[in-house]
Amino acid sequence: MKSQEPYSFGGVDIAAGERMTVDLPMARLYTHSEVSLPVHVIHGKRSGPTLFVSAAIHGDEINGVEIIRRLLNSKSMSRIKGTLLAVPVVNPFGFIQRPRYLPDRRDLNRSFPGSPKGSLASRIAYLFMQEIVGRSTHGIDIHTGSNYRSNLPQIRTSLDNAENLRLANAFGAPMVIHSQIRDGSLREAVAEQGLPVLLYEAGEALYFNEAAIRAGVRGVINVMRAIGMLSPTRGSKKQDPVVSHKTSWVRATRSGVFFKQISLGNLAREGDVLGLINDPLGDECEPVLAPFTGVVIGQLTLPLVHEGDALVNLAKVADHNEAEEALDDYTS
Repeated sequence: MKSQEPYSFGGVDIAAGERMTVDLPMARLYTHSEVSLPVHVIHGKRSGPTLFVSAAIHGDEINGVEIIRRLLNSKSMSRIKGTLLAVPVVNPFGFIQRPRYLPDRRDLNRSFPGSPKGSLASRIAYLFMQEIVGRSTHGIDIHTGSNYRSNLPQIRTSLDNAENLRLANAFGAPMVIHSQIRDGSLREAVAEQGLPVLLYEAGEALYFNEAAIRAGVRGVINVMRAIGMLSPTRGSKKQDPVVSHKTSWVRATRSGVFFKQISLGNLAREGDVLGLINDPLGDECEPVLAPFTGVVIGQLTLPLVHEGDALVNLAKVADHNEAEEALDDYTS
């Protein structure tokens, strides 16, 4: 089979079977220092799909950076068909300073598809759409929970799209969540281009979670196999993920100190105690109860809470026993 043609990206040509890191110029700092969008390109020897894998759209969500680093060091990357565009740090401004947002206080993941003449966030979004999404056939965007919130490894996507559902199942995360598209998000902009896209959520901002990282690396490779970038493996069938079409945060009914009594991945039945909110003086204690039966897919990690704070995120499931069995397999 004939090798594919060189891949032109960012003004350089990458030969078939080669890999290269290309820095796409972004806005300078006011110190005149150059800031760039680093993209690692792996151009396979044979033709195939073009997959982008991105992380750190929010500057404090660092799990995805490590997932992509390990992915790039995987021996299987030397055997891919097609082209991989790996973007470990989409928001270098936030990544350097460690906040979620950009210096203009905008959320990059609410600024797509962007504009070449808009705000800083809008310009970065436009650059990403033109140079990355515009060249891709599939996409995976990696996130974590926000400050003081930790997420169970999960895929969020539109399950109304058959290809999204197929790839979500192939990824191998314990949960697949049907998620409505948010205005201005990368996922919305990619979907409007007609491309299948998955959002992988796992862990907590500013912390590495080894289980979430391993599941992420494995999941991306699984998707690459599913779309034909890597050869399929022989072996036992993977455990099907638990699918949910509805999630809801259980909120604090009073202020105090929250003691969790349930963990990520546990099945909480309606009326179960999720935790206790105690008065710091020890005078009062109020249980937090599950309003419906569901899987704990997210939870607050900071025990100090105000009335109305989100405490536990539950995903409603159709078959409780099947969900519990599948999640037991995952956690073990």
